Amino acid sequence: MEKETSQPHIPELFLKPYDPKASEDAIYQLWETSGYFDPNVCIEKGVTEPDAEAFSIVMPPPNANASLHAGHALFVTIEDIMIRFERMRGKRALWFPGSDHAGFETQVVYEKKLEKEGRSRFDLTREELYKEIYAFVQENKASMENQVRSLGASCDWNRELFTLDDRVIKIVYDTFKKLGEDKLLYRGNRTVNWCPKHQTSFSNLEVEHIDRTDKFYYFQYGPFVIGTARPETKFGDKYVVMHPDDERYKQYEHGQKIELEWINGPITATVIKDEAGDPEMGSGVMTITPWHSNIDFAIAQRHNLDYEQIIDWRGKLLPIAGEFSGMNITEAREKIVEKLKEKGLLVKVEEDYQHSVPCCYKCNREIEPQIKEQWFVHMKPLAEKALAALDQERFTFVTDRDQRVFRHWLENIEDWPIARQIAWGIPIPAKICTECGHGMVDLDNRIENCSECDGAVEQDPDTFDTWFSSGQWPLAVTDFPDGDDFKNYYPTSVMETGKDIIFFWVARMIMLGLYRADEVPFKKIYLHGMVRDKKGLKMSKSKGNVIAPSEIQDRFGTDALRMGLIVNNVPGTDMNLDPDKVNAYKKFANKVWNISRFVIDATHDMQTGATYTTEDAGNIQDALWANVDAITRHMDDDRFDIASEKLYHFVWDYFASELIEESKSLLQSEDAAVRASRQRLLNEYLITSLKLLHPFMPFVTEAIWQELPAHLKEDERDLLMVAKWPHS
Repeated sequence: MEKETSQPHIPELFLKPYDPKASEDAIYQLWETSGYFDPNVCIEKGVTEPDAEAFSIVMPPPNANASLHAGHALFVTIEDIMIRFERMRGKRALWFPGSDHAGFETQVVYEKKLEKEGRSRFDLTREELYKEIYAFVQENKASMENQVRSLGASCDWNRELFTLDDRVIKIVYDTFKKLGEDKLLYRGNRTVNWCPKHQTSFSNLEVEHIDRTDKFYYFQYGPFVIGTARPETKFGDKYVVMHPDDERYKQYEHGQKIELEWINGPITATVIKDEAGDPEMGSGVMTITPWHSNIDFAIAQRHNLDYEQIIDWRGKLLPIAGEFSGMNITEAREKIVEKLKEKGLLVKVEEDYQHSVPCCYKCNREIEPQIKEQWFVHMKPLAEKALAALDQERFTFVTDRDQRVFRHWLENIEDWPIARQIAWGIPIPAKICTECGHGMVDLDNRIENCSECDGAVEQDPDTFDTWFSSGQWPLAVTDFPDGDDFKNYYPTSVMETGKDIIFFWVARMIMLGLYRADEVPFKKIYLHGMVRDKKGLKMSKSKGNVIAPSEIQDRFGTDALRMGLIVNNVPGTDMNLDPDKVNAYKKFANKVWNISRFVIDATHDMQTGATYTTEDAGNIQDALWANVDAITRHMDDDRFDIASEKLYHFVWDYFASELIEESKSLLQSEDAAVRASRQRLLNEYLITSLKLLHPFMPFVTEAIWQELPAHLKEDERDLLMVAKWPHS
């Protein structure tokens, strides 16, 4: 009977359990329509002061080639928590959204699509392939952006940018030109990491090293014994290298010629004394294949040695291999060994040689080092500027570990090959001489002859490494150099992203931001870890343990997913996503719903201006405001994991389990002052709890807030997303 008599005081929405599916889309539409994602609108409508401090975040643009994965859900959650928190604190909070064309990644996805259709990219011209991928990406981009919306992202969609938009391309081209003018750009014949399957080069960062057990072969090379796991590269070996201080070989002089029998007959080998020779490794002697080894290439460069390609771009042996010409290297390996054995040159075979093999991070095919002429950037001068900015504390890391890793990489940085041999991406604006190979930056497509030899030129067919364009993302989204957003929001406040791309992206944004704008692109770096399955295993389709955010949202609601991702998720550490844990936060969302229902019912006749009893006044100070201060402090320290957990226990264990239970008898008190005081206290707890919860659980809190106008002060009868953050 009591339940029935209280129902008239309860909004109709609360007469049934909270249903995320029924309300989340409408709530997001309410936010987006309000315009409050844009801080200029917040100023126009008087919810933010014109001179308020700026707070801005640049979204790590998700790849526009597929649905969001759990890692995307995590970054959206963390960044939305940050932006909602600072918006409620009255700052000009702006979150720039975007999407990434994702270069090689997207082309690989599309090639798989072509394979399923019985087609191949080799059936298409570069222009045809580009057009097909563009249409594919635009379709996926719209779907992906709606998934970002579904996660509650309060970013300003009017400022959305795609990494192939004209604004991005202009900045990328200007940077390319400036690097050339400043002598930081060069086109050279250098060893690159080549994938024979995908027909493109990679930077060292994109190479995955896989532990493997192979055979290791020892061969007689004249008077020396050499060892190798790759006999297929040895056809061109005509230099034998040893350390100059190796006493075992002191009788051999640098440059000495030695006649010996080798794979395809007699050859003349030359002795090279170089400190790269390791006396502790095998016999201390090695032959070198400069075209197919970065270490060997460096030795050849130091001693001005010549070199020849042995393996072609598709992983097959060239005519220098004689009878083995045209064979795939894996097919030829044992046949080459057998021939050397027949010639009496096989010394022994080690069957269980364990080593780390560089492989393509997409297809796991072994990388083939190749010498290729392409564009490189001198990175050391850029790294030195970044290290100086770090020393000057112009930017900081949330964790010391990330800072140490960052510093070590910059101190040992290598030149960056920025060209990729793919169709999908930003074309490199350069002409290449068909006669001498000289490369020239040509933004305006005006160069007709080579500046070195006056020979004919052709358009460079390569595209930029996607990380080169993404490395200028903060400049592009703020419209460097003259845009209002650049003036008002650069440098941005925080860069929040996965720790796995600290080198790919974060370091390069810092270096290129300093290079172009003479200012760091962001003041603080928050790196999150990987999202794993509930057993702590890396998610992969092959394991069948991939958890799509949309699946979790459909089962438990977005707020529950967000809490499941953030509670106990320490910055920089990997986390396990357990659906059972998320289900617990679905129950928590229902608890918040039921608390609200109880308080709305209990305070329907609350008197405005009621005075607190001494007990309730003490409770407000010692319990409510003490928790507000603690939670705010953890938020300021970027410990959202602690803040969310503390908030959970405050609402469930104290507000619901203790305070409400204690209040039930006081609300029945015959003393009107006691009852009025407790009504005011419960209302204050509800309003404050909803505000504290909002950055973490925006949908359910906003849904409740919209049913509370009679319980709110007049200046707060707007959206919860622009309500003022509570403080004591």
